[in-house]
Amino acid sequence: MIEVAGYSGLFLSALIAASLLPLQSEAVLVSLIMTERYDWIMLWLVATVGNVLGSIINWWLGVYLVHFRNKSWFPVSEPRLQKAQNFYHRYGRWSLLLSWMPVVGDPLTLVAGVMRESFWVFLALVTLAKGGRYLILILSVQGWG
Repeated sequence: MIEVAGYSGLFLSALIAASLLPLQSEAVLVSLIMTERYDWIMLWLVATVGNVLGSIINWWLGVYLVHFRNKSWFPVSEPRLQKAQNFYHRYGRWSLLLSWMPVVGDPLTLVAGVMRESFWVFLALVTLAKGGRYLILILSVQGWG
């Protein structure tokens, strides 16, 4: 029962940490590793899935926000939005490899939605970035890195 609570807590902290709310899941992950009661591969999977799902929510919110581009309060004009989307699709999608970073990573996932990044490209790059970050953290804590 304790394991289920640990995995659930890690999933929720990773999910919320990927939102625009200020929360870090790394401390939860490291504390679970230190108990030596959890399988590190399962911890990696749970943290990665939770964090990527949170980023998918951000992407979806970005896609949804674009529907308001014709409103007077929308901060970008249609020509500027089109120009930004063209630039993003040419050069910006690789910035999603930085989606693991604190402060800048989560807004990048929202911007990717606004910029209409392909969901599958988004999913691949964000999963690589976030899964890689958690793997490096786990291996470092366990002394394998």
